[in-house]
Amino acid sequence: MNDDTIRLATIGRILRRRWRLLAVLTVVGALVGYGASVAPFPPRYTASASVLLPGQWEERELLTQVDIATSSAVVDRAAAELDWRGVSGGELLDRVSAKAAEGNIIKISGTAETPERAQQLSDRVAREFVTFAKRIAGGDAESDTAAEPEALRKKVAETNRRITDLADAADPGRTVESVEARTSLEKLRTSLEEAMKKLDQAGPGTGKAGMIVMGPAARPTGEAPPTRMQLVTGGALLFFLFAVIGHLVAARGNRRLRTEPEMAAALGSALIGTVDVLGERRAYRPRGGGSGAWLRRLLGVDTRWDLPTPLTSSDEAGRRIRYRRVFARLRIQLPGARRLLVVVPEGDEIARRAAGQLLAEAENDPSTSSPSRGYPMLRVVEVSVSQPTVPDRDTESGALVVLSAGSWTAEELAGIAGACADGRHEVVGLVVAGAVRDRPARSAGRPPGHATPALAGRGHATGGSV
Repeated sequence: MNDDTIRLATIGRILRRRWRLLAVLTVVGALVGYGASVAPFPPRYTASASVLLPGQWEERELLTQVDIATSSAVVDRAAAELDWRGVSGGELLDRVSAKAAEGNIIKISGTAETPERAQQLSDRVAREFVTFAKRIAGGDAESDTAAEPEALRKKVAETNRRITDLADAADPGRTVESVEARTSLEKLRTSLEEAMKKLDQAGPGTGKAGMIVMGPAARPTGEAPPTRMQLVTGGALLFFLFAVIGHLVAARGNRRLRTEPEMAAALGSALIGTVDVLGERRAYRPRGGGSGAWLRRLLGVDTRWDLPTPLTSSDEAGRRIRYRRVFARLRIQLPGARRLLVVVPEGDEIARRAAGQLLAEAENDPSTSSPSRGYPMLRVVEVSVSQPTVPDRDTESGALVVLSAGSWTAEELAGIAGACADGRHEVVGLVVAGAVRDRPARSAGRPPGHATPALAGRGHATGGSV
């Protein structure tokens, strides 16, 4: 698994074999999202008010007005007018936003805990913005500003009359000086007339200070994002994805050996053969209990998910043939051996069943004519992988290791081989066991193939002879 490409089949296997755990984690994520919607992210509502800016405005001028609408000068005035208990202008700055829309319209949005407060906040900020903009543009002196153009026109008319009087009083073209004076006066008259035309064209109808609030803000009917439903859904989805990704990361980092050559190399021995054990995935469930055993079984984490689906076995006779061939190979490799120590890693239920079946085949050896009938005799011991200890050598001719594929790392198998060496046992071979499924149609009188013969001497370093 650690070197394989992650495929959809892997995701499907996680969903099939860890659906209980994924369901629990999804519910936990939904509860966390609900809790976040209550404390860190309570429900919020947003209302928007529109302000119209008459006249011609450039884009950069509109952006300036947007900045003014969300400035502390405007928001502080709005906070003072609202006078909400425990809410200052600095807090309202984070709840107020503005943006320029088409048609010289600025939309001012306010966010609050209730729809009523959101509406009040947006309306108040819009009004304070218009007031502040008028104050900047001199809106308080509007009447004085409107009177100034009329007074200027009167002065221009009076100046024109004075120019006419001066032109008439000058010597009508009799001298060069009089001609130059009349020409200068006419130029002055023309300049004044042009200036008045420009003043009329830029009259009060084009002023940019006449902003208008386009009615009160509409009261919001729904929550502002993130809503409670979004937080609940997001929390559930996030926990689900983290759970799946965690399984994939753990599988990629799995260093358990899966092939027979790798396991044989870790033990420093040769492969004798492979055998089948009838049983479903529960056969990989470790023995023993404990306070958390029921919880692991309830969540479905007491068995590994990354193991391949057991293949369908041919029949009981075919499985027994495999055990007989393994026993025959032992005789060929160790013709004079009278006893062998069968080492099984503690917690490896598949290997324990295989060792028991191998023990039964040794007892029921059909080679009645052979002088070595019933030999080598097998003594089975279970060895702790964390602290492997093998009994000292007595009359055994070596140690046969039985284990299941994909259950142990190279370091753990090397530890078992070292424990055998410490007990002066040579590892003479390896037998790899795998779980298989029985055929759906079974004969009525056949004994159950998963029945495990009693093993002699279970324990870390104890065993019994056969």
